[in-house]
Amino acid sequence: MDQILPLLSDPTAWVALATLIVMEVVLGVDNLIFISILTNKLPADQQTRARRIGIGLALILRLGLLGTVAYIVHLTQPVFTLFGQALSWRDLILIGGGLFLLWKATKEIHHSVDPEPQEKPGASASLGFAAAIGQILVLDLVFSIDSIITAVGMTEHVPIMVVAVIVAVTVMLLAAEPLSRFIAANPTVVMLALGFLIMISMTLIAEGFGAHVPKGYIYTAMAFSAGVEGLNMMARRRRRGQSGTA
Repeated sequence: MDQILPLLSDPTAWVALATLIVMEVVLGVDNLIFISILTNKLPADQQTRARRIGIGLALILRLGLLGTVAYIVHLTQPVFTLFGQALSWRDLILIGGGLFLLWKATKEIHHSVDPEPQEKPGASASLGFAAAIGQILVLDLVFSIDSIITAVGMTEHVPIMVVAVIVAVTVMLLAAEPLSRFIAANPTVVMLALGFLIMISMTLIAEGFGAHVPKGYIYTAMAFSAGVEGLNMMARRRRRGQSGTA
């Protein structure tokens, strides 16, 4: 409490909090897209529960990592060198998470293009609940570590980080259902979202190897693509309306 009261009267602390909340929400979009696409493959009666568990795990991981900030900071220290490039545990986590996300997004694109591949008789095509939660947990961990390290670079006050994380995850929780319904109702948006995940996975891998990619470029490209797809959806809806009245 002695640390919190001075922050309440410090304008710079409020600015840092607002900035950190925006950053956490933006970073959470990547995680939320993955959760929405993955849980939409589950039976209808399990989707909401899986989304809540996935987002709840994201909150638990972030708050748990905030409790070990001193250790998390040391994840950026090089542990070995590969082909002249010094790699830290953070780099290895980003590379591993990026490769996993790249594999998962590519697999989902293949399934969307070829929804009925050759399967063994009696094999189930649906994703298991435990498997979905496991995959969400892996990406939650990757995004959480990246988020916390970025937060540490913006402020040294842990209470500010805690509030920002709670607000951002609450926004994710509120947006999860509408986003999932929107993705499920618009197949072309699924392909666009998977394309976003591939771009994000390549960004994670690049940053793991020390190539900094400004986040503004990534999210500007995503916003532009989403805007174009929004115009396409409006055009398709108008054409359907005209054909229905003809």
